[in-house]
Amino acid sequence: MPKSYKQITEDLNPYLAEVKKGMPEVMKGFSEMAKAATADGALDKKTKEPIALSIGIATRCDGCIGFHAKALVHLGATRNEIEEVCGMAIYMGGGPSFMYAADALRAFDEFSD
Repeated sequence: MPKSYKQITEDLNPYLAEVKKGMPEVMKGFSEMAKAATADGALDKKTKEPIALSIGIATRCDGCIGFHAKALVHLGATRNEIEEVCGMAIYMGGGPSFMYAADALRAFDEFSD
């Protein structure tokens, strides 16, 4: 049965909430870092999210792929843009990134439906 990135992100959400509840100070710091890192500056969010997706691919993180693919759909990314992100991730991460790049395309398509 293939992975469902909608299901992966839905399944993670309650546990992410538990982590936030159990470590509020750590998560407060992480949240502030995320806000600062994703804020528009020399690069906008639509430029930064593909970077995050490519790191998720290279590190083989299903949750990262799901959440960043979903964000890219909401930011109006095209499938062609995602394919190029996958190409860069494969170039930098080799064979394992190739497998997860296929999953990133699946996640993007799933959230696009």
